[in-house]
Amino acid sequence: MELFYWIGGILAAALLVYLLIALLKPEALS
Repeated sequence: MELFYWIGGILAAALLVYLLIALLKPEALS
């Protein structure tokens, strides 16, 4: 089950980075 936690952690980190970029540089994602 460790693989599940790894995948979940990576997805959560990617989502946080995406949201951070969306907040700081909205024009970069348009």
